[in-house]
Amino acid sequence: MDKYGQTLINNASKFDAVSDACGEITKLATAIVEDSSKSATIALLKKISETVDNPKHKVDAKRAAQIVNTSLIEFYGYSTIQGICKPTVDTEEDTRTLQDLLDELNALVGLEKVKNKVQDLIVYQKVQKMRREKNLHSAKNTLHLAFTGNPGTGKTTVARIVGRIYKRIGLLSKGHFVEVSRTDLIAGYQGQTALKVKKVIEQAKGGVLFIDEAYSITENDHSDSYGRECLTELTKALEDYREDLVVIVAGYTEPMNKFFESNPGLKSRFNTFIEFDDYRPNELDKILIFMCKSNDYSLDEEAKERIHLYFEQQTSSKDENFANGRLVRNLYDDLVMNHARRVINMVNPGSVELSTIKAEDVTFAINENVDK
Repeated sequence: MDKYGQTLINNASKFDAVSDACGEITKLATAIVEDSSKSATIALLKKISETVDNPKHKVDAKRAAQIVNTSLIEFYGYSTIQGICKPTVDTEEDTRTLQDLLDELNALVGLEKVKNKVQDLIVYQKVQKMRREKNLHSAKNTLHLAFTGNPGTGKTTVARIVGRIYKRIGLLSKGHFVEVSRTDLIAGYQGQTALKVKKVIEQAKGGVLFIDEAYSITENDHSDSYGRECLTELTKALEDYREDLVVIVAGYTEPMNKFFESNPGLKSRFNTFIEFDDYRPNELDKILIFMCKSNDYSLDEEAKERIHLYFEQQTSSKDENFANGRLVRNLYDDLVMNHARRVINMVNPGSVELSTIKAEDVTFAINENVDK
């Protein structure tokens, strides 16, 4: 439960006490927080209005009613924003064929080991499905996957494609994509986390549930019991809905390894572990060139040389927080901005000037150490 929901219930309890409502107001607030009950909301608003408008009620009761009213507004405001932002649900109708999706996977820069592993996975699952249709024995392996590696290596992108492919080959009924993090799974007090996890699972059934930085579920010592409650419910769902749900957990390699070592019951539900390697300098070059081309920009030769040197320097001095594709995105944004600052001073720039990023745009975008 988020802090706004907890505050609403706490203030409703105080309102209960000063108005002698015998717990009725707290029940209404709980129904609002847990079930978003419209009837409970209307009933609570009536209680607030009756208390504030009735001269017979004490000042303490009126003040408590006004506080609950404020808490109710804050709770619904927060809930609305959460509903807009999280969890991220990809529900667009996808008309791409299996070959289209495979082409999209193969078009990703680098990730050769990942592509080969996913291709093997697809072939295996297709054959197992054909065997079942012929009443032959087929392995009862789960579809769940674990992706490990540094940020920006394409884990989310590949997860989306896998979901669509599984839909196309008949392993998932919908193939949609639901992305969640720790805050979407763990509530603020005992007993509510299980309900929260069930709600997310219900939303993801038929598609892919993607849990980024899965180890964060149990990393907070102060909420360890909530983390265990979440893992218990999640492990159960992995087994119960294995026929029509793919759960993909992802995160940094070492924390993910430790996470699975400490949760053998959870690890046993995952058959496939895929490591996403960091990009090499020439692969980062290709990603940047593709981004530029997709947005009608081009790099002159000297700009390409400077950028390649920059990527070599970044990869040779990288640590565990190396940003990979995000490094490219940040550089692209800087290049476009520097290009704009230069071109705005030109008189009637043509298409070439408006689309060509030059070495001088790169100099301002990258670390000056490259030039030393």
